[in-house]
Amino acid sequence: MKEELKLIHRGSDELINEKELVEKLKEGSPLTVKVGFDPTAPDLHLGHTVLINKMKHYEDLGHKIIFVIGDFTGMIGDPSGKNKTRPPLTKEEVLKNAETYKKQVFKILDPKKTEIRFNSEWCSALGAEGFIELASQYNLARMLERDDFNKRYKSNQSISIHELLYPLVQAYDSVYLKADIELGGTDQKFNLLVGREIQKSYGIDPQVIQTVPILEGLDGVKKMSKSLDNYIGIDEEPNDMFGKVMSISDELMWRWFDLLSFKSDKEIKQLKASQEKGANPRDIKIELAKEIIARFHDEAAADSAYSNFVNQFQKKQTPEDIEEVELTIALSSIALPNLLKDSGMLKSTSEAMRLIKQGAVKIDEQKIEDPKFQVEKGTNQTYQVGKRNFKKINVT
Repeated sequence: MKEELKLIHRGSDELINEKELVEKLKEGSPLTVKVGFDPTAPDLHLGHTVLINKMKHYEDLGHKIIFVIGDFTGMIGDPSGKNKTRPPLTKEEVLKNAETYKKQVFKILDPKKTEIRFNSEWCSALGAEGFIELASQYNLARMLERDDFNKRYKSNQSISIHELLYPLVQAYDSVYLKADIELGGTDQKFNLLVGREIQKSYGIDPQVIQTVPILEGLDGVKKMSKSLDNYIGIDEEPNDMFGKVMSISDELMWRWFDLLSFKSDKEIKQLKASQEKGANPRDIKIELAKEIIARFHDEAAADSAYSNFVNQFQKKQTPEDIEEVELTIALSSIALPNLLKDSGMLKSTSEAMRLIKQGAVKIDEQKIEDPKFQVEKGTNQTYQVGKRNFKKINVT
């Protein structure tokens, strides 16, 4: 049990409480470990995988993992960490995002050992009477103790009634599934604690709750987020993933090793010792990048991304596997900003013009700084935007 608890504690922020967990483990039967994800966006990033990695730890220890997709709670909208109401999603949006979640989580979890459930299965069946009974199990004063609700209440900001239902519905998931353990990020602590109280109200042994840290993004300061553009998506191309991992600070690298790597504590200590003895942190970071890419793609992709990185940044060469596209134009030439937008290299001509002026655009390794530059029909050249964005474009 000592070794089991050691793995359980790894990458953890808080465990409430360990004594209860030990008692549950002593019973010998596999525990039901519940984790809920609201499919509010179609893609997962490395920040989400901190929690999924902890699920993997429990799975490897032989416990029962239930991955709850909050298709019902997603339509309520959890405002955790927000200072205003989060817009609820439509049923169609939730289901579409849920399908991509299922595909992505199995890059880490074993589909044969993971049970996926949609919480609309039992929440929709509650009906008005069931919801009134559920709501009667908790009081408003306690609900307003939640940090984000408390701040909004004191500053006279709107709190919709349906938002107060969110922690109760999440708690009812634990009641229905008879969860022994519920995992969540540190921003979910209040909701997880509500789950313990509601389980007691329904005569069920309260779940142990475990929170995991929020992963810092590429900047090393703010929470990893797509909206802050400091993230690595788990479906990103290997070359992009490799370059982004290599861009993080040496200090953040060790934080990522602790929260993202599946290397043992002993192996990570050996890597830290090697740095103290003079090893280049860049070489250690390469190991982290290759491990992450191999997990979400494969070993061959990791090796290829490493080779491309060496060629591109250390030997100042372009990557080997540049995407080739054909762009058909109506006139005899096309303005470079329009070409970059129409070929999918950039999202807008305004962004293209800005990057051209900054000297971030090259054609066949030649820097172009004139936003009015024209590309002639019949050319077939390699375009580069920034450090990692390459395309070979045949203009016809």
